[in-house]
Amino acid sequence: MSWLVQPRLVNEPFSDPGLFIDFRFGRRAMLFDLGDLSPLSSREPLRVTDVFVSHRHMDHFAGFDQLLRAQLYRPGLLRMVGPPGLTEGVAAKLAAYNWNLLGDASVDFAIAVAEFCNGTLGQWTGFRAMDAFRPSRADADRPTAGTVFSDRELRIEARTLDHGIPCLAFALQESLRVNVWTVGLARLGLQVGPWLNAAKSAVRRGEHDDTQVAVAARQTIPLGVLKEHALKIASGQRIAYVTDAAFTSANVDEIVALASGADHLFIEAAFANDDADIAFERRHLTAAQAGMLARRAGAKRLTTFHHSPRYRETPDRLRQEAEAAFNGTQSRS
Repeated sequence: MSWLVQPRLVNEPFSDPGLFIDFRFGRRAMLFDLGDLSPLSSREPLRVTDVFVSHRHMDHFAGFDQLLRAQLYRPGLLRMVGPPGLTEGVAAKLAAYNWNLLGDASVDFAIAVAEFCNGTLGQWTGFRAMDAFRPSRADADRPTAGTVFSDRELRIEARTLDHGIPCLAFALQESLRVNVWTVGLARLGLQVGPWLNAAKSAVRRGEHDDTQVAVAARQTIPLGVLKEHALKIASGQRIAYVTDAAFTSANVDEIVALASGADHLFIEAAFANDDADIAFERRHLTAAQAGMLARRAGAKRLTTFHHSPRYRETPDRLRQEAEAAFNGTQSRS
């Protein structure tokens, strides 16, 4: 089955953290963290609708300016969620520039920012280009506790970890996974085409079986018929993103809970096992700890990132240590 959500690291593992969440056949995208965005294509930042920031260390937040520059002169809303202090950080970034050329005639681009604290998402603050990005209270939905985003197709959960400062970890959960069985489609006398995207979306939204799906200009078919004969439906994928966390019992419990059963866990592996004392001092995970956490969580796939540059001369070392712990083949000596 193909996935609705297509995640990939923005940079190679020794560079800035960041996960680009693309949507199959969609016009939107999301980002987990805002490090260097230059590896993205020129069009990809234009599709970003939501950004989830783990914390405001420079390598996780410096890409804000790149994203702002890409979206500034296009109408739309960019939502940003992060730990306490994010609103102040965004306001400070915006205040660093002169906006005397913006006004009532400007494109209606806006940024909405909310902070996740004590397990809940707080009030949204808006920054509109037409108002020269002066902050104001914004009206927006506030999802249930533990959640920072929710619509009919997916939700995003958050947990607060200790990195010396609050650092957020995220998990994206698709509602359903929907794929086409071409043999069944042919038996209905139908051909594969873009119209199937609407059918898949209707299933994910929980539309009634009597809902008519447009196949062509004068041809429709009930959604229930497609579900019975041509669509395969299964649980949606779960993607977890964990970075910048000390190896403490509290963090371990939060990470394992968040990544439980994840189809794909993206997790930092900053230091080698031999340098565990340095990792603890700097409140990061070792590669072996990352692999162990993935194993304990029951993740199906592991990808490490945020590698310390001290290991550039042995570029596969951290990945191999993480995979050994993940697969249960780590040396016990």
